[in-house]
Amino acid sequence: MTKRIFRSLIGISLVVCMIGMTTVFAVLYYYFDDQIINELQSEANYLAVYVEENGAKALQVLPQDFQRVTLVAQDGKVLYDNYTDPSRMENHAQRVEIKEAMEKGSARSARHSDTFRKQMIYYAVRLSDGTVLRVSSTQYTAAAVLTSMLTPFFWIVMCILAMVGFLASRISRKIVEPLNQLDLEHPENNESYDELAPLLSKISLQQKTIHQQLQQAKQREQELSTITDNMQEGLLLIDSKGNILSSNRSALKILGVSPQMQQNIGSHRENVLVLNRSEAFCKVVDRLLEGKHRETTMEINGGYFQVTANPVMRGGKVEGGVLLFVDVTEQRQGELLRREFTANVSHELKTPLTSISGFAEIMKDGLVQQEDVPQFAGKIFSESQRLIDLVGDIIKISQLDEDMLPYERQTVDLYQLCGEICERLQQRAQVKGVTLTLSGQSAQVNTVRQIADEVIYNLCDNAIKYNRPDGSVTVTVSTEAGSIKVWVQDTGIGISPADQRRVFERFYRVDKSHSRQIGGTGLGLSIVKHGAAYLGVKVGLQSQVGQGSTFWLEWSAQPLMQQESPMQKCRFVKHIGQ
Repeated sequence: MTKRIFRSLIGISLVVCMIGMTTVFAVLYYYFDDQIINELQSEANYLAVYVEENGAKALQVLPQDFQRVTLVAQDGKVLYDNYTDPSRMENHAQRVEIKEAMEKGSARSARHSDTFRKQMIYYAVRLSDGTVLRVSSTQYTAAAVLTSMLTPFFWIVMCILAMVGFLASRISRKIVEPLNQLDLEHPENNESYDELAPLLSKISLQQKTIHQQLQQAKQREQELSTITDNMQEGLLLIDSKGNILSSNRSALKILGVSPQMQQNIGSHRENVLVLNRSEAFCKVVDRLLEGKHRETTMEINGGYFQVTANPVMRGGKVEGGVLLFVDVTEQRQGELLRREFTANVSHELKTPLTSISGFAEIMKDGLVQQEDVPQFAGKIFSESQRLIDLVGDIIKISQLDEDMLPYERQTVDLYQLCGEICERLQQRAQVKGVTLTLSGQSAQVNTVRQIADEVIYNLCDNAIKYNRPDGSVTVTVSTEAGSIKVWVQDTGIGISPADQRRVFERFYRVDKSHSRQIGGTGLGLSIVKHGAAYLGVKVGLQSQVGQGSTFWLEWSAQPLMQQESPMQKCRFVKHIGQ
């Protein structure tokens, strides 16, 4: 700004100097022109008086450098000229100044001289004898005088410009200095030119508006960032070139992005294909950048995700896109489990029904002797009971899955409940030759008594079924820091590490032949898992092949009057038994 003001002042000074010089030259030119005319007039009048007194011969004594003097007769004949031979000069009767002087007594004119071939100024005076005395001078005399003054004028102008330059520099800095010292962060606190007061007020108002808008934008950005970062779904925003504009933590976690790469993504834009270079993902991104919607299911890092790609269009042109990752792993696994469950149910139901149908058909055809009828009827009864147990277990699991059990929570003494279960199973344990014992102490929890009974009963029943003769089952109720546990320990066949991961699955049997011999449905531990999930308790397993197994249930110690809603109960389902 200082330079602009300086250049403006210099420019204005130059213009003023040019105008001033032009004005001065014009004034001097016309002044000298008038002076020359006045001098010619004075000289002409002086010479006229001189010639009137002394005659025309007096002109012979004029100095060599005197102005040109011409004497013209009444008929226009040149009688005398101090620069040119009169006899060689043409008649001057029609010269403007001569003709006008003969009529009016005196005259002046400026015109081109044929004799000298220059622009001349003439002044003529009529004498008493009728002749005309004319004095002339070149018109360039005034211009010559002015030209001679150009050099002084030049130096004067240079001095003026130097002074102007110095003053302009000082003035421009002085003008700009208060502007440079303006505190635009606090416009209203400035003491500067009064003319700037309205501008500073507007700046202050705009700053307040901008500050409010920035605060609102930051707040909205924080809210959006909080929302997106707490989303279970992954979210990616990309531009038209595929570079990442924004991402949430779920997306980076889903794609398996390392902490170092996350920092790179935050510091500068990375291409989205850096996160995943699979063919399926590349096709999704390519379709997205072509402006096409895409929705597909992809396997990413061992999980299944529904990827939805929506392009962002503006004026028919792709400006970017949105990628949404929804975890459908549980859904896919659920579908797989349902297919397996359907197949297993069909198989498990078909086996006893086939046996019942076969025995019944043999009896119908009379192929059974009378003494064998009770045996066949017993087998039909056994298979039907097995079928009833299987259907009952399936219904229980279905009810637990759908949270359809209309039970309410109440205060239950787990030690007392375990005692009642042991009494019910005592006869079965004696038949198997298994010793069933209960130890521990009284421990009250807030739970659903019917479901807790079913879960503990199945654990104890399994411990008896899969035990060895003369084995033992120990049920222990213990209170630990922050939790209450029920332990069911047996001395049975044990479970291998590979089977331990699947033992809670529906219809999964460690030893299928042994399970069928003892009448197991393969749903007991699955009921335990789902029942524990319903109750909101943890279930665990410790086992070694040939040395027995220990199952445990853990209730968190909480106030007995505290009740949980069905929704609160359901939140534990996916965590139990894993």
